[in-house]
Amino acid sequence: MFNRTSLQAAAALASISLLSGCSVFSDSESAADQRIVVGTTSSPTTLDPAAAWDNSWELFRNVFQTLVAFPTGSTIPQPDAADCAFKQGSSSRVYECKIHDGLTFSNGHKLDAEAVKHSIERIRTIDADGGPNGMLGSLDKIDVLDPQTVVFRLNQPDATFPFVLATPAMSIVDPAEYPADKLREDGKLLGSGPYVLDSYTEGDKAELTRNQSYKGFAERKNGGVTIRYFKESEPMVAALKKKEIDATYRGLTAAEVVDLQADKPENQSLQLVESTGADIRYLVFNAKDSTAAKPAVRKAIAQLVDRDELVSKVYQGTAEPLYSMVPKGIAGHTTKFYDRFGSPDAAKAKSILRKAGITETVKLDFWYTTDRYGSSTAAEFAELKRQLEASELFEVTLHGKPWKEFQKGYQKGEYPVFGRGWFPDFPDPDNFIAPFVGKENVLGTPYVSPEITGELLPKSRRESDRGAVTDEFTQAQEIMVQDVRLLPLWQGKLYIAASEDIAGGERALDPQTVMQMWELSRRTSW
Repeated sequence: MFNRTSLQAAAALASISLLSGCSVFSDSESAADQRIVVGTTSSPTTLDPAAAWDNSWELFRNVFQTLVAFPTGSTIPQPDAADCAFKQGSSSRVYECKIHDGLTFSNGHKLDAEAVKHSIERIRTIDADGGPNGMLGSLDKIDVLDPQTVVFRLNQPDATFPFVLATPAMSIVDPAEYPADKLREDGKLLGSGPYVLDSYTEGDKAELTRNQSYKGFAERKNGGVTIRYFKESEPMVAALKKKEIDATYRGLTAAEVVDLQADKPENQSLQLVESTGADIRYLVFNAKDSTAAKPAVRKAIAQLVDRDELVSKVYQGTAEPLYSMVPKGIAGHTTKFYDRFGSPDAAKAKSILRKAGITETVKLDFWYTTDRYGSSTAAEFAELKRQLEASELFEVTLHGKPWKEFQKGYQKGEYPVFGRGWFPDFPDPDNFIAPFVGKENVLGTPYVSPEITGELLPKSRRESDRGAVTDEFTQAQEIMVQDVRLLPLWQGKLYIAASEDIAGGERALDPQTVMQMWELSRRTSW
């Protein structure tokens, strides 16, 4: 019959392992030998970690290793390819890693300290557009002390650096396969992780088999995984119901979730695992655009947007309103935008514009991606347009583009207002503030805030107790509300839909909301 597992926000980030302690699933040899087919609407944009700061990480986590990682149930980095720690007395500025003995890449080449240095330094050397070089701002240099020891020397105290190293962006690559000064372009991928990528067809599928030389924390509960990439969620759900795939991750629309929850004959052999995740959606205002650059325009939009109605109409309870860039479940979460603007009010929005001397209808172009965050995105922007135009203060023109084209456009600063989603690199408030501010940020639209980047973030990064940085991030969010360069909209819930004979869905998402394919298996007992 239909099953629905519900996890709270903390479960997605910390407690999820408790749910599996008394599992009734068998991990017999027959189950471990079987392949699992998983569908998603989120395909990689690149096969080279040096160029990826996006959902390409889903594939990387399953094929590469990092020095430290987030096994299921952890909220702080744990050993993966190495044992790491800040040197005592270094004030969080010297981070040393001892690489585990006997590690090799799947081609037999040794994974050593030189390979680690090569992997991280090429990110900085290549500095790919949309790549993860921005995550390494605190890194000064890397020293190799011996074949098993690598030391990261930072230019400032940074207690979040281990979290950065735990992201799939910092995947360890083979120097013989990945050039130091350019991206790998042969369409292949090779690592030392739980699986080997046997074949990959862009936009179609990836075939993963067990890496026989793997040594790490992942306990693989299947014989391999086929990932099928769908452009739309509708055919993905249809494939699940026809048992052409075993499970889905990323891309289910709200309507599809509600439909899967319904008591229907076609749902009787399905299950839905729900978690309140830390992924968020928000609008970005480009200060280089003559209209979006006006604070009054941005504040008037903030005064008009009705998040409750947006979530109710478009997401039907599968998301919740968000009033700060730091979501619920993460230390430092606030409701600063609600505190400042309160409930939607057209009269107040009109007053904001008139006081700034804006008397004519404000015309703006809103851009969104058509194939990155699920099919509900178009409906979301249609609702935003409706809300703003109902005030008779705005005229909004909508534009949608596939992700790769959309990404190129916002990186060039072409869009006045555009929508983005953020899946956390790691579960820390720093990761919901730092990536979006500074001259070079992940948005392609410089957001200069000296108080945030020069005072609050450095101060917070000196604190190793990440639960003790609330004050700094509360102040940072207050500044962001005053600027309204970013407008948080909603916080999502994560869903894995699967056939009833698939186990491990409640353990599959790590704190970065990245799918750990090795957790999925086929039940052999009921």
